[in-house]
Amino acid sequence: MNLQHLESLTDDVGLFEHCLGDQPRSEHGYCVDDVARALIVIERSGDTGPVAQRLTRVYAEFLGEAQSIDGRVVNRRSTSRVWCGTPSTDDHWGRALWAWGSSMRWTRNPARAQESLERFERSARLRSPFLRSMMFAALGAAEVLEAMPRNVTALSLIRDAVAMLPTTNRSRWPWPEERLTYANAVIPEVMLLGGAILNDSGMVRRGRQLLTWLLEVQTIAGRLSVIPHTGWSSGESLPSFDQQPIEIAALVDACSTAFDLTSDQHWREYAILGRRWFDGHNDQGIPMRDDVTGAGFDALTRNGRNTNQGAESTLAYLGAHHRTEQLLQAAA
Repeated sequence: MNLQHLESLTDDVGLFEHCLGDQPRSEHGYCVDDVARALIVIERSGDTGPVAQRLTRVYAEFLGEAQSIDGRVVNRRSTSRVWCGTPSTDDHWGRALWAWGSSMRWTRNPARAQESLERFERSARLRSPFLRSMMFAALGAAEVLEAMPRNVTALSLIRDAVAMLPTTNRSRWPWPEERLTYANAVIPEVMLLGGAILNDSGMVRRGRQLLTWLLEVQTIAGRLSVIPHTGWSSGESLPSFDQQPIEIAALVDACSTAFDLTSDQHWREYAILGRRWFDGHNDQGIPMRDDVTGAGFDALTRNGRNTNQGAESTLAYLGAHHRTEQLLQAAA
């Protein structure tokens, strides 16, 4: 994994959220959302080189300091090391749980695995009223259960997360929300994982159907054409812009999970389309990554691309590249 740009965004406190071009905008500070994503990507990669070890240490310490004693998490921190805002169970709480679950499963450091489990269990006893927050948290619970199938806290969280998913019988709009918004593929991915973990074949079937529909909506002429950052609902035109790399990363994750559960090559092929989107097989025909530095560009726009290389887009690229590299190696 090419960590050059990610390393340039990381100081001894955390990961800078925004860039102007390839230069970090330190005045905007750090956030748990991106640090959690970064820890997930590196832990999954299995990289044990000195750069990866330093980054992992910084990210793990940052997330630990963001967690309050009752399990809620504060999101933002300034470069003066001051935490901003109040702890909550918003999206960043869910992503922190996802990161702790991933670290617990994948790290080769026994002490970090134990600390990650303890932090996961502290926050996983809470519940969020927000659907995406619970979906991200459920992904962390699924990671814990891969390593500890009888972990009561993780099982309880998975059950409550899938219980939040509304059912719909609408054939023209099967999505459980009135509008597609962001990181949409996390919903069918949790259905797939939750159904497999809870032995609920109906939930697995719904997850496959919903992921299929989501891919059909966002595929044009054999390429991924994801919804814009403003969201999308039936009747609105596609393709549209600005397209965010996080949508591609979420689709790659969900398709990779579907392939792992079913061994159906259909899912592998769609995941590879996500990799190709970053390579330039997209609505503008231009690369959305920098091969030299490992950076991702912030958005595919109507006029080309946003040339800023922030943390979210870089991690979306690195994560999607790693997941698809695993699929390609397995098929070789």
